[in-house]
Amino acid sequence: MGSRMTRLDPVFADKITFVKAVQRDAVSDTASIEALVKTILGNVRERGDAAVRDYAREFDGSDLQEFEVTQEQRQAALAALDPQTRADTEFAIERVRAFAEAQLATILPLESEPLPGLHLGHRVIPIRRIGAYVPGGRYPLLSAPVMTIVPARVAGCEEVIACLPPTAHPAMIAGCHLAGADRIFLVGGAQAIAAMAFGTETIPAVDKIVGPGNAFVNEAKRQVFGPVGIDQLAGPSEIFTVADHTGDPEMIATDMLAQAEHDIRTRVGLITTDRALAEATLEAVERQLLDLSTANVAGPAWRDYGEIAVCADEATMIAYSDFIAAEHLQVHTADPQATAARLRNYGSLFIGPLASVVYSDKCCGTNHTLPTMAAGRYTGGLWVGSFVKICTHQWLDERGVAAVAPPAVRQSAAEGLEGHRRAAAFRQR
Repeated sequence: MGSRMTRLDPVFADKITFVKAVQRDAVSDTASIEALVKTILGNVRERGDAAVRDYAREFDGSDLQEFEVTQEQRQAALAALDPQTRADTEFAIERVRAFAEAQLATILPLESEPLPGLHLGHRVIPIRRIGAYVPGGRYPLLSAPVMTIVPARVAGCEEVIACLPPTAHPAMIAGCHLAGADRIFLVGGAQAIAAMAFGTETIPAVDKIVGPGNAFVNEAKRQVFGPVGIDQLAGPSEIFTVADHTGDPEMIATDMLAQAEHDIRTRVGLITTDRALAEATLEAVERQLLDLSTANVAGPAWRDYGEIAVCADEATMIAYSDFIAAEHLQVHTADPQATAARLRNYGSLFIGPLASVVYSDKCCGTNHTLPTMAAGRYTGGLWVGSFVKICTHQWLDERGVAAVAPPAVRQSAAEGLEGHRRAAAFRQR
């Protein structure tokens, strides 16, 4: 039944059968890179730009001496961009900006007086400098810089720098420029994360690093977290669909393969209460792979990480979906809104058959940088709130001191913290 089932209650597990089970574990498949990434981070921290150049030559075949993209290079990349591609990119930017602005409007400063003379509140403070990692990948993913840079600009961050591999398509430079990056550097991989975390002679250290990448980028983000913030640890992409007998096997198969073409380690799945749908979807996937131009990527992803689970009832379907906590979760049921209301663990939810993951991936306005590897159990995806800090403050007058000092004095004394007791009592004088 696959390794993920081992954590389930046996009674729950008995209610699930697999038409297709996962063959490999995406998490353990990355364990071997930890030591290499640690070495890369150490070298960049110690040797700065020289180490970045060495790794660029080793991993990317790049002999760049200057990492930063000049204004002339930006304009050249922009001029080379197909007009329709530029228009579509600007459409995506506007949609992402509009949604980020709507989200930001819900994050309000606070001032309250819960007791006379006791004033508490918080401020919404933009993070000063953001580092956006923009993956190169097999294709020029123009939506990637939009999702990381635009919300940072809306949040009011003072500076946004972007790092992308030197092998990235020139259109990606144009995408970073249009999205609003202040500075763009042609540095990729773990060395880019190290440079943004520690700073080098030419690349400034940032306060938070955002954006997806490959396993090396992900591991580097994990190792630098602490002195520098990160958005999340983004593993291989995921798409699951919860469906009943109303599901369309051809549509579900198409959606799974659309996501599977991202990477050979993409996790794709169907969780359903209808065995006939499960079997029909399995057949549809195998058939569609025969003429899919990206089957060399989507095929291995489906073979190794694809799954189709048949659940005994709707409650089990909901519970298993919440256990998986998929990055992208589609709802294809007779009443998708009702089903959606019962789900709680996911990165982003796609309610009803007309809500395609591709629309969100590209241009509808929600962010496509989302939690994977079951992180949807405790966090959502990247959003404008990822680029601000909610920082509390307080101030008291004599009435406030009279209210809170006595219990603070007593509690400090009970805990044996004499210094605390004195500080609390001092203001009563």
